[in-house]
Amino acid sequence: MEPRPRSFYILAAVFGLFLLFLYGPTITIAILSFQGPEGGLTFPMRGVSLHWFRDLFQEQAVGDIWGAFGRSLLLGLLVMVTTVTVSVMGGLAFRKRFAGSALLFQLVVASLVIPSILVSLGVGLIFSQAGLPVHWASSGFGAQLTWTLPFGLLIMFAVFNRFNPAYEEAARDQGASAWQTIRHVVLPIIAPSLIGVALFGFTLSYDEFARTLLTAGSYNTLPLEIYGMTTNVTTPVIFALGTLTTVFSFAVIGVFLVTVWVLGRRRARAGSDAGKGV
Repeated sequence: MEPRPRSFYILAAVFGLFLLFLYGPTITIAILSFQGPEGGLTFPMRGVSLHWFRDLFQEQAVGDIWGAFGRSLLLGLLVMVTTVTVSVMGGLAFRKRFAGSALLFQLVVASLVIPSILVSLGVGLIFSQAGLPVHWASSGFGAQLTWTLPFGLLIMFAVFNRFNPAYEEAARDQGASAWQTIRHVVLPIIAPSLIGVALFGFTLSYDEFARTLLTAGSYNTLPLEIYGMTTNVTTPVIFALGTLTTVFSFAVIGVFLVTVWVLGRRRARAGSDAGKGV
């Protein structure tokens, strides 16, 4: 085996430093969340315990943690479902050119480069001027879609760009209607990509701050609640909250990855069974 060049070790060290920079703050928060009852917000640690995790489930003098978590969870699910649905519809529509398709595509992508705080301000003003309530489930929902939909559409554009239309033609030759072709042929084939879009939609919504800041109204989502608590909470309970939300995020990602793996196994098994039948 040939020895690795020096450049390999240099690049590996740079990559390691990048990972440390990326995950170092999260690891620090996780460590500090396990302090003892007399612990503070900085090192050195004062004991080791689960005290602050237990305290997190008690009624807090400052902040509505679990109410904010419920709102973020519900909003994330709404954004996820909407993002998947609209992205699939948009991907199907853009398979053929139509009048204004180029302009529409540019408008969709433009929302990614517009500063998030300006989007938040604009959506909040529109709802306010129209006499509509500024609420996390209405204006906040709309503002977050300007962030998640472009990602979902771009993924679907890439998926359908590689999609083999022969599968649809075969289904139509067998007498399937347009809806039956989409339901029984197209959607099962692109299912792993749909899970990816769903994951993007949920996670981007769950931790979105800037676009929700001026559109959530009187009730905070979890990121806004945590931000508000940083000016009032002076105990490691906020670190415990950060650790739990991080674990929750990784758990969601894990569930989606397992789902993709199961779908892949089922597809492989179905292909194997079909081959044996032939």
